[in-house]
Amino acid sequence: MNNPSTKDASAPTAQPPESSAAPTPTAADDADGGLALRVTRRPRPARWLAVLSALFFAVWLAYTIIVNPHLHWDVVVDYQFDDRVLKGLWVTVQLTLISMAVGIAIGVLIAVMQLSESPVLRTIAGAYTWFFRGTPLLVQLIFWFNLALLFPVIGIGIPFDGPKLVEWQTNAVITGFVAALLGLSINEGAYMAEIVRAGIQSVDPGQREAGESIGMSNRRILTRVVLPQAMRVIIPPFGNQFISMLKTTSLVSVIAGSDLMTVSQHLYLANFEVIALLMVASIWYLVLTTVASVAQHFIERRYNPGAAPMRRRVLTHLVPGRTGKGATA
Repeated sequence: MNNPSTKDASAPTAQPPESSAAPTPTAADDADGGLALRVTRRPRPARWLAVLSALFFAVWLAYTIIVNPHLHWDVVVDYQFDDRVLKGLWVTVQLTLISMAVGIAIGVLIAVMQLSESPVLRTIAGAYTWFFRGTPLLVQLIFWFNLALLFPVIGIGIPFDGPKLVEWQTNAVITGFVAALLGLSINEGAYMAEIVRAGIQSVDPGQREAGESIGMSNRRILTRVVLPQAMRVIIPPFGNQFISMLKTTSLVSVIAGSDLMTVSQHLYLANFEVIALLMVASIWYLVLTTVASVAQHFIERRYNPGAAPMRRRVLTHLVPGRTGKGATA
């Protein structure tokens, strides 16, 4: 007896009608063995109008600057590698590197004092941060440069008017370069203290407890456990501070710090080529900040290996609709 529910295998199988909506195989299908979705972008005329407007403004601005006969590009080219400009550039690099190094040392010390259990240390650290973050850097630079008005002679000896082992005239010691280093380093230390403190507090307290459980000292826990993990939080704002310091060194021109801006000012006061010399200084500042930005990228990758490469991050921000590796919307 035949079962009516059983289908005859030899019977022809009904084929579905061909539809125009059926997905067309793509190269991705062949590679993955699956079916990929074909995503069609929605037309966005407002975005393209904004892009074209921005490009038009950028081209117009660049053209206006390049063809302006009053800019004197020949003067810019002549002074770009002038010996005096290069010496000022070297002073700017020195001020930045030394000030940041001293500022980091001060910042770590102040941050540790802020996190101390001692109320005296916390109060002193808080007062330091409050004072130097609360007063303008320009005021601090002028103060250090005129320290001789307050202390004509400085020396090393017993405090509270005790005998001095050695003394110097303050004006002979506090030159423009030294005053710039003092102002920049001490001011930077206040900001670095807040950055380091935030980085230390971002580390899970369990990491410290784990170090204590295996008998590590507080110093070893700080240097071997806490600070390496805090670096991922510290590095990005540190990079911003470093780039900011490169440009902030231009303030030392008010105390004749012999930096790049000071040299540029001396040159345009002699030949009245104000804009051309400012362009020379701006080009060098752009070069320095570009090098610092690239170095920051590699340092961030050193402490955060999972970070996306620079090219992918740039494309993510520049290409409309790009959200990740090869992704489009």
